Amino acid sequence: MDVGKIKFGENGLVPVIVQDCENGKVLMMAWANEEALLKTEQTGQTHFWSRSRGKLWKKGEESGNWQKVREIFVDCDHDCVLVLVEPQGPSCHTGEQTCFYTDADGERALSPDFGSSVSESGAMVAMGKVFQTVKDRKANPKKNSYTSALFEGGTDRIARKITEEAGETIIAAKNEDPDEIVSEMADLWFHCLIMLAERGLSPADIDRELENRIGVSGLEKKSKKP
Repeated sequence: MDVGKIKFGENGLVPVIVQDCENGKVLMMAWANEEALLKTEQTGQTHFWSRSRGKLWKKGEESGNWQKVREIFVDCDHDCVLVLVEPQGPSCHTGEQTCFYTDADGERALSPDFGSSVSESGAMVAMGKVFQTVKDRKANPKKNSYTSALFEGGTDRIARKITEEAGETIIAAKNEDPDEIVSEMADLWFHCLIMLAERGLSPADIDRELENRIGVSGLEKKSKKP
């Protein structure tokens, strides 16, 4: 990060927006000085400057709800920073997942789990929520958990399940039953999420790869493979 290009205010601070890289939800807004931004980049965890306490602070240093940094962006005027993260717990000190859970009238606008949606963007929200559960099962195995059992079996067992679910998805497609296709595809995607977590990856990595492919010919890409 070239902090020299960032336009800090007269107080030496710049606003930082923190966004969940999995579901796109805005989690919080805080302030950072040059030291905080460099710490954020160097440690891979969000750091900010507390205006009330007059000192540097790391998100989660007391609550344990830290944020794993995935990407850092600067806006077109270079006076605002956007940090994409994987939150390791609620982002708000109230225990809510996001600080923005009320509307302008002070009424609750979002449920703590962001609610649910059947829109295309909502599908990504659901996937993000499922992936958080998958990661929790990996970090905190449960005795009677199917997901935890797959993690215990390692990459080979997870890969076998993906192969099995892919085959069932193909059969569903050939049966031309929309409900069956959706059900089997959901099973396939679920097991793919488990594989991502097993290998230390996330849906955000897939999203970046797909973004890189936009406008690139599939035939051209295949021709460059060894």
